[in-house]
Amino acid sequence: MSFSGMYNTQGMLFLVMLLGLLLRKIHIITNEGEKVLTDLVLFVTLPCSILKSFQIELTEELLETCGKIFLITILILLISFLAGKAAFCFLPVPERRIMEYASVVSNAGILGNPVAEGIFGSLGLMYASVYAVPVRLYMWSFGLMCFTKVPDGKAFFKKTCTHPCIIAAVLGLVLLFFPIKIPEMLSMTIRNAAGANTFLSMVLVGTILASVPLSSIGDKKAFYYSAVRLLLLPLFALLLCRAAGCGGTAQGVIVTLTGMPAGSTTAVLAEKYGCDAVLATKCVVLSTVFSMITIPLWCLLLA
Repeated sequence: MSFSGMYNTQGMLFLVMLLGLLLRKIHIITNEGEKVLTDLVLFVTLPCSILKSFQIELTEELLETCGKIFLITILILLISFLAGKAAFCFLPVPERRIMEYASVVSNAGILGNPVAEGIFGSLGLMYASVYAVPVRLYMWSFGLMCFTKVPDGKAFFKKTCTHPCIIAAVLGLVLLFFPIKIPEMLSMTIRNAAGANTFLSMVLVGTILASVPLSSIGDKKAFYYSAVRLLLLPLFALLLCRAAGCGGTAQGVIVTLTGMPAGSTTAVLAEKYGCDAVLATKCVVLSTVFSMITIPLWCLLLA
């Protein structure tokens, strides 16, 4: 992608995010509206975008690349986990749990997918969908161990295997591997719903930012976390991609998604399990704000 094209895409995403923030501030989008918007993205537009991204011709090279992305993502999760353990070992246990979780679980779903699609196109979104599978498996299993006991098998199955994005990825793989013809009416519906995903996702990100006071941003620990999340971890991802011979669009997607800010579930789980929810919120907000700078820089480096 050209620099001007990348700049325009990033600028568009940022402006839509600001629109969401404005709509939330002037109460056109209310608390109830934000919940509806979240469900609309997670249950409709994002799954449709994932399905659409898999509707391409399967080649041996594509299959090999998807396999590499899956394995590299698992290694990135392991490195992120160990990096979180090492980088935040000096913190008290409640704060350390937050940082360890947020080092592995990013906002690659809500923010990462529209960025991957906007910058790298449909192929980028498909690669992002492959990347998301092991991340979501970790998020709802070992990720919860940062805050509580190991989830039982039933809870794990409910959180992962029934997630609409996981279901969409599985259906996408079925359509990719088997010559199943989708009725044109259904195909048009999927394409049109998918077309709204980037806009609605970034509006949602804006509404989330609007709900956090500016006074919560300044914090040395949150600054430190943001540096680890947005700079160190994607650097590890880049080195892994180079070592595995994974370049081009696949490398761009992996590095960009690894450099996404903290996932909003960090603050939710911290509040639920008695950790420092204020610090968790600071990490989410500050890393999200800084990611508006670091993501274009990583894309520029990889261009």
